[in-house]
Amino acid sequence: MGVQSLAQPKIEKEHRPGRINKAKVLYVLAGLPVVAILAFAIFRPIRVLPRIDLAPSYVFTDQDGQRFSSEDMRAKIVLYNFAYTHCGAACDDTFQVMRDVQARLGELDPESPEVHMVTISLDPERDGPEQLRAYAAQVGGGDNWHFITGPPQQLKNVVGGGFELFYESAEDGSIRFQPTLLLVDGWNILRAEYRGDLPTSEEMFEDVDLLATEAVKSKGVSRFAYEAAHLFLCYP
Repeated sequence: MGVQSLAQPKIEKEHRPGRINKAKVLYVLAGLPVVAILAFAIFRPIRVLPRIDLAPSYVFTDQDGQRFSSEDMRAKIVLYNFAYTHCGAACDDTFQVMRDVQARLGELDPESPEVHMVTISLDPERDGPEQLRAYAAQVGGGDNWHFITGPPQQLKNVVGGGFELFYESAEDGSIRFQPTLLLVDGWNILRAEYRGDLPTSEEMFEDVDLLATEAVKSKGVSRFAYEAAHLFLCYP
């Protein structure tokens, strides 16, 4: 009688096409956010301006003698400068940038928020509505350009305390201050500041355009991409 083999027959593993290793899938899925973050950090597909600080609220009077407040600029992009009607050549640089940006507003996305210019006079005792209205015509202010001022102490609180622009009167009647441009978004958040070293008109318009583009595109799913861009801007 022959010896019967006790070896078990070799069983071939069943191969099922399309079967996926679950562990590998989990590793891949876990790694995707890391890859996405690295790609975003390296390539920066979205450019944004930083959220610097909340701009101050105010209630002043404009060149038409009407009440004008920061709430009137809600949901609008605002470019601020600071001057006074006796400023002369010392204020020319900021006004030139403002005029150049004003002339190019038609190039922005038609769906973007309105862009307004606001000039705050630092000399409320001499700059009443009539003087501000003449000054607006002199520097080329358009329909979306507002010339405003308010009571001296309130002005100090808003300009000095809020916008952090410090100014003082000189013996010759002039006012000493640093030429400044400030860009504020529709949520009244300061997004760009230029103090002393002013931007070119082209640079200023590019920043206005960035803000306008963000307002139009940061909706729905795209909002998360813009928030990610802000995150990387805050933590480079």
